[in-house]
Amino acid sequence: MESARKILEFVSPGTEIEFTKGSEKEIGLTKLINRLNFMNFQDDSILVNFTHLKYSRTVSLPAAPLPCLNNKLECHWIQTSDYKPSLKACSFENILIDDGRKLVLAVPELITLGERGAIFLLPEKCVEVNYRKTRRHICQGIRVELLQNGARLQGTLVDFSAVSFKMETESSPTQTFHWVNPDVPVQVVLSSGSGTIYSGQCRITSQNLGQRSRSYVLAPMQSHMQRFKAKEIRSVRHELLPLPNAVFQHPLTGKSIDLKVIDVSGSGFSVQEEVELSVLLPGMIITDLELKIANGFATKCMAQVIYRVVKTEDDGSCAVKCGLSFLDMDIREHVNLLSLLYLAKNKHSYMNSKVNTEELWQFFFETGFIYPAKYAFVQANKSTLKEMYEKLYTQNPGVARHFIYHEKGAILGHMAMLRFYKKSWLVHHHAANKSESVNGGLVVLNQLAQSINDSYNLNSAQMHYVICYYRPENRFPHRVFGGAARIINDKKGCSTDTFAYLHYRRNASDNWNFSGPWELERSTAEDLLELESFYEHESGGLMLHALNLEPDTVDCDELWQEYRQLGFTLKRHCYTLKKQGNIKAVVTVNLSDVGLNLSDLTNCIHVIVIDQEQLPKEIINLMLSILTHRYEQNDLPVLVYPASYADAAHLPYEKQYALWILNVQHNAPHFLKFLAGLVTRNRKKIDKEPA
Repeated sequence: MESARKILEFVSPGTEIEFTKGSEKEIGLTKLINRLNFMNFQDDSILVNFTHLKYSRTVSLPAAPLPCLNNKLECHWIQTSDYKPSLKACSFENILIDDGRKLVLAVPELITLGERGAIFLLPEKCVEVNYRKTRRHICQGIRVELLQNGARLQGTLVDFSAVSFKMETESSPTQTFHWVNPDVPVQVVLSSGSGTIYSGQCRITSQNLGQRSRSYVLAPMQSHMQRFKAKEIRSVRHELLPLPNAVFQHPLTGKSIDLKVIDVSGSGFSVQEEVELSVLLPGMIITDLELKIANGFATKCMAQVIYRVVKTEDDGSCAVKCGLSFLDMDIREHVNLLSLLYLAKNKHSYMNSKVNTEELWQFFFETGFIYPAKYAFVQANKSTLKEMYEKLYTQNPGVARHFIYHEKGAILGHMAMLRFYKKSWLVHHHAANKSESVNGGLVVLNQLAQSINDSYNLNSAQMHYVICYYRPENRFPHRVFGGAARIINDKKGCSTDTFAYLHYRRNASDNWNFSGPWELERSTAEDLLELESFYEHESGGLMLHALNLEPDTVDCDELWQEYRQLGFTLKRHCYTLKKQGNIKAVVTVNLSDVGLNLSDLTNCIHVIVIDQEQLPKEIINLMLSILTHRYEQNDLPVLVYPASYADAAHLPYEKQYALWILNVQHNAPHFLKFLAGLVTRNRKKIDKEPA
């Protein structure tokens, strides 16, 4: 190990190196030349080491080796700073070559030494040493900001490893070095032209004492970070075969990186690195990462390194495991990933897969989901419905999801979601063939829950709320959704509001001219502020947030444009009904493709009555006549809130619907935990039943 100890004298301070027994070996001239030519090919440098004659200290100069044909080596000095030591007071010692895995120490004969470089005669033999270290990588174009108790230094990143990095900065009237206390942690931000790459708390491990410029070596203090609120129910991780690869351009070095993925879930994945080649820094953001499986499946995402753990194996070797979290991903690509993962877990579970729509319609009829009264609506629009469902179930639009349990050559369970408001997804079309499978309905319900858990942190999913309309007398949805609201017991986390449901059929003879003190006009932000006050007093739930009835969202039309690009229709108009300037009701007209929801709750009018005592039903009917005439609708469902108004005003209605809303960002874990328990209890009950 004598050669290894000799090498340590010429390695820069702070570099973590571990030599192992038997790691040294002698190599010949040919291998040395090949190693030097590889360094030239990579535009890398070697170290030329000197010893100061007077002070016995080591002086190392980085040099670029020129192509080497024989035993003659020519190098050019690489200028790394304004200061260059005088070589006249030094004696030449050796050259050191570091390729990231091995160190080569050679003692050539010095032929010429000058201001631009040096020429050497290479020896016939030299020493190569295998070592372990976390390799440092040269960086360019990365800005560094160091903050500590009001002090702020700005500089550039010189190099980095997964455990430390080096910055250089210059003194100025606004940044003074003595303001920085090296014994106190600092906050460090790394950024480039594309944005922030890393921010975290670091300790200063070393610094030089320059007055005009100074370099700092910084080590992150945390190997774990928390990007999102911790989940009580974590996304299920899968070990796929073949294992995927994570491919990306490193944000600090610009070099291409290819790492093997150990496991993957709908919200992130983990990879394994070799200790000496580790390049993932906890907290680092990778803006353009691609997950690939062989030459087939591939999906792009933005990810962040969440943790880095060094593991010691049974044979004494070490490996690094790093976990990454998805920050964002195209919604369609995320759905494709979830579909792959769910299918890997259950070979009968499908998400947004292409569906035989003839088989789907047969399933809807056989399960009674389309009952005789509903079929009257379906039959009148069947050509349009068939065409629209071909788009929904074969083209994977980003505004729709469906979950299917398919076994024995048939669909046995189905559930769907539709993004119908800016940040709200509507759950609908839940059906199961109980005669063929007792588990189908539970499987798709569980798929829905997993999908919510895997998706809501992604900005592209726009999933702040999940909503569902259901009949309170229907036992299953009342147990699932109503039960969740009761368990959560927080109206800002999960709420239900009851509507009266009726069909308004416009009569051609309707007189739709208002007269006297009544007026119907477009809603303003002030109108919606008054609506908010009423609703907080009446319910205190989530309806206004989920249905985009807040003052700052009334004119939001991004979702409408997305529907139009996909070939679907979605429009919403918001009106206020007033008497002598006083608000009596707020009305929204939702117009979408007929049958987008088979109960037509996506193509309807919502009437929210604020003054229940001063609004006669005749005015409601007149208002509905005006609106249906304006939008050329002869028959539209109407949902009236609160349902108690319809009873008090003797407004005829057919049934009641409960609007269930979950605040996913804050209460998804409670809902998922409740749902998991419900599914488990139902399965146990099913297992006990006689065959």
